[in-house]
Amino acid sequence: MAAGSESARYARHPLWSAETPEGGQETCAWRKLGPQRSEAEKSARPHCAACMFNGMDSGECPTSPLPVQGATLSLGRSLVDTFGTGWEKGNLDLLMSVYAPEVVFVETPFSEPLKGHEAVRRYWAEVPYNQSEVTFRSGEIYAAGPWFSTEFKCLYRRRRTGEWVEARGAIFCETAGDRITEMRMYWHRWNGGRDTSKP
Repeated sequence: MAAGSESARYARHPLWSAETPEGGQETCAWRKLGPQRSEAEKSARPHCAACMFNGMDSGECPTSPLPVQGATLSLGRSLVDTFGTGWEKGNLDLLMSVYAPEVVFVETPFSEPLKGHEAVRRYWAEVPYNQSEVTFRSGEIYAAGPWFSTEFKCLYRRRRTGEWVEARGAIFCETAGDRITEMRMYWHRWNGGRDTSKP
């Protein structure tokens, strides 16, 4: 489910151009200048925090237009919405439908990868038993080749204690065909002013 105006966190950065090719990828205002950038503009580049090229030397930054990523953007939105609906409804089959049989799932940067449909299914199988009143929201989809990413927010109540937990983070996915072959989730769960565990 695409996020509305509930949070500026999911809004477009002001340095991103309003001109977006149909079905394509946005280009930040700094990068659109290409070789016409002045020295002053080059020195100001680090302030363009939203740009994926921030931190690169000018010689490293490509000046050709970004490739159209309409297909991956559309696929990413569909997969994230399906994933989020499955999480919200505790529908394990629906949630798992976004993954390819050979999927690799990485819950956090320090987690061991889970490989294969069955291993990932075991990970998500406990969700319906531990979480209730789940709401899932995702931000804008960003795509590059077969990869897409988005930010997300998930709010749920623990069934055992009744405590509310708010989870926020980002999802990075690689696709093949119409399924996810790799998913990396970088996220934090917050409860009562402190980090908390998954269940």
